[in-house]
Amino acid sequence: MSTHCQLTGVKPAFGNNVSHSHRRTRRRWNPNIQRRRYWLESEGRHVRLTLSARAIKTIDRIGIDKAVAQIRARGERV
Repeated sequence: MSTHCQLTGVKPAFGNNVSHSHRRTRRRWNPNIQRRRYWLESEGRHVRLTLSARAIKTIDRIGIDKAVAQIRARGERV
């Protein structure tokens, strides 16, 4: 499974390390991905989501039901 956030869609970013002599080598910036389990009251079950740290804060703000609706609107299975 690739490291991407199910809510925000954030994925690793790619770029270069640049040394003092200005030689470039490829690198990547990984998002802070966490596996979280939430109780979905409307369906009476737990859902396990792969989320970035920013998405966890978003769920705390908007609620799990709205977040799951947004994930399903993007076409992902929950």
